[in-house]
Amino acid sequence: MSLWTSLEPASATVDPGGSTTVRLRLRNTGDVVDEYRFEPVGDIAPWTTVEPQTLRIYPGTTGTVELTFSPPRTPDATAGPNPYAVRITPTEHPEATTVPEGNLTITPFTAIRAELVPPTVKGRFRGRPKLAVDNLGNMKLTASVSGSDNGDQLSYDIHPSNIQIEPGRAAFVKTTLKPRQIIWFGSKEERPYTLAVQRSGVAPFDVEGTYVQRGFLPRWLATFLGVFMALAITFVMLWIAYKPQVRSAATEKLQEAGISTLPPSPSVSAPVPTPPSPTTQAPTQSQTPADDGGGGGGGGSEEKKETKAPENTAAVAVGRLAAEKSGRHICYRAYVTGAGWTDPACDGETAGTVGKGKSIKKLNIAVSGTKGTAGSAFVHDPRSTNGRGHYNAPWSGVADGIDNYIGSSEKDAPDMLGFVINVGDGANRICQTAHVGNEGWHGLGCDEPGSGEHFIFGGTLSNSLWLEAVRFTV
Repeated sequence: MSLWTSLEPASATVDPGGSTTVRLRLRNTGDVVDEYRFEPVGDIAPWTTVEPQTLRIYPGTTGTVELTFSPPRTPDATAGPNPYAVRITPTEHPEATTVPEGNLTITPFTAIRAELVPPTVKGRFRGRPKLAVDNLGNMKLTASVSGSDNGDQLSYDIHPSNIQIEPGRAAFVKTTLKPRQIIWFGSKEERPYTLAVQRSGVAPFDVEGTYVQRGFLPRWLATFLGVFMALAITFVMLWIAYKPQVRSAATEKLQEAGISTLPPSPSVSAPVPTPPSPTTQAPTQSQTPADDGGGGGGGGSEEKKETKAPENTAAVAVGRLAAEKSGRHICYRAYVTGAGWTDPACDGETAGTVGKGKSIKKLNIAVSGTKGTAGSAFVHDPRSTNGRGHYNAPWSGVADGIDNYIGSSEKDAPDMLGFVINVGDGANRICQTAHVGNEGWHGLGCDEPGSGEHFIFGGTLSNSLWLEAVRFTV
């Protein structure tokens, strides 16, 4: 059996989001009728279709199939040359497989998304927002970040000021805002500002935020001090006006009794001790996932209550792991849409699903040896006007060995898009990797002790995406 093949053209070019067609010609140079099956292989096989998928060719005749390439307009369609191949398997002689190869060049495109986390920061002397920059194009993004505002009222410390982001990845730019003038007395003032992501040859991508500068002393305190000073001055003036008369009458009475008017010797009093500074402690009570079923209350004695086996939560898993191996550990599980709670995963294992299109509704996290953990969920916002989600609840924190829950598994609860998390109130290191639907695994992000931050963000900010799986290490 023998077969002649030809790709026309051998090299082609296509734009992401478009399509192009290559013709594959083949001739049966054998002496028997054979049927051939075609299967695209290689990195771009998911975007390749073959029509028809099978072809029957008589000896000495030629047949033609068309290969259609339709790469999506996503970071997965990497810009540049991409080799491809088609496996041709004859029915009569399946061991005589032929694999013609060609080259497909995908043209580059750029697209970025940037958002401030949080968009509004408050402070008397400084604010520390983070700028999240996502590279949605199919080529490496190189850009610089700068800050500006009307009236030059703020100074900007941006790190890093120059970023390079691979396709489909994100970077966080730490920014410190400092007002050039301190408000000593008075109410807070809003100072709008802009962070610009500048790329070579294109207009900058501006992200607007607000810094709310608080007064060093509130206005009511200034009013109180003014009134207090006025009353004090009035009291002193009255005392001076009436003091001679009182003193004269007292002197006369003392002289009559033969008592000295010299003041007594002053006594030495013990110094007032400095009160101890308050320390922050993680709560010691366990949280319970109230939305996972099981209402509270009900009459009856304790003997009549049914005994239920303990749920295999993250705290149970991290307790077993800590008993087997010393050190710091983190265990976690995910509530997946349509599947419920996954089994707990620990120390870098995957919790959730990958590539199945199932979103995470809620996370259950527990730690050991890290002085507790805290977090909050960033969820889908159906009322959003900017295409982004929002935080649905304040921070939830627990001590070591206690279950912490963020998000909600109630019916019709919003999908989780991302999360913020720390351990030991930011004094210990935690790293995360998040898998986002239609984007894949994001890069590793860590909250480093001493960096000035007290949390790490993972996931996406976009309402059109969703969180599918997570990995944590401490």
